[in-house]
Amino acid sequence: MNIRFLLFLSCLTFTKGFAQIPSAKVLKKEFLFTEGAYFKQCHASTIAQAADGKLLSAWFGGPHEGSKEVVIWGIRTEENSWSQPEIWADGRISDSVRYPCWNPVLFRAKNEKTIYLYYKVGPNPREWWGMVKTSEDNGKTWSQAKRLPESILGPIKNKPIELSNGNIISPSSKEIDENRWTAHVEISKDHQKNWTSYPIDPSSKFNVIQPSILMHKDGSLQALCRSKEGVVATSWSKDNGITWTALAATKLANPNSGTDAISCKDFFLIVYNPELPGKEWWEGRTKLRLAYSYNGTDWQDLMSLEDEKKENSAILLFLGIRKVLCI
Repeated sequence: MNIRFLLFLSCLTFTKGFAQIPSAKVLKKEFLFTEGAYFKQCHASTIAQAADGKLLSAWFGGPHEGSKEVVIWGIRTEENSWSQPEIWADGRISDSVRYPCWNPVLFRAKNEKTIYLYYKVGPNPREWWGMVKTSEDNGKTWSQAKRLPESILGPIKNKPIELSNGNIISPSSKEIDENRWTAHVEISKDHQKNWTSYPIDPSSKFNVIQPSILMHKDGSLQALCRSKEGVVATSWSKDNGITWTALAATKLANPNSGTDAISCKDFFLIVYNPELPGKEWWEGRTKLRLAYSYNGTDWQDLMSLEDEKKENSAILLFLGIRKVLCI
């Protein structure tokens, strides 16, 4: 199944209007490459801004999800367009052994030049492992791939956040088997050299993966997770991600699909599919909404991003908001 190739770039601006309700409009949307020219399917896009101001985007693509030919593709902004897609990472272990790549995440910490490309390699999400590459020249070239420690997977789908003390918190998760999913965070106190994992309510009745982390003004952190239970699930931390409260349901529907959420100066935003799970894994993903909240608990739809009879995953959106509003 072909996932859309349309990515929104620097697409949303927000102002506080009447009754303190944010307003939004799409400024620009464009196709980044010709459909079918490089691969049959692509998924799980990510974006980051380099130190020179240029934008980088990456995703995994190949014949189909799970094929050993699936690699990490990437592009960069040029003068008035994007570069042609090129392979930034693959899952080749040796001349005779190769695995598919999954879920790239681009990340650059504040006031640093180094760009990190985190991604997964392995036969499936239950057996994959974390990998990382870095770039010192704004994404033009990449270092040799390095495998993360066995207990560390890296950011599973959504970006890490950086705390005021410089700690990096990476939202992660593990698909233990077909029936059990759990979320956790991985924290680095030494500029992404070493990581320690901390669970998010591992005994919960909720099966959750792919969290986003929000930062509240009182210093608390909030995780918003994809779940199998038909809702976006949430958990809170008062100690910078070390311990987390029991997972609880929000009022946001979730058809077992990815979401993405970010913290802005005065409010929070989430992109999600506003429907319940269906019999098939892709059901419930045709509508895509942007919602806002001032407290992380009460959410209101702000904008309909897509409403078509094809899959529209939140994984593919939320590209320009952080650049426009929240850096």
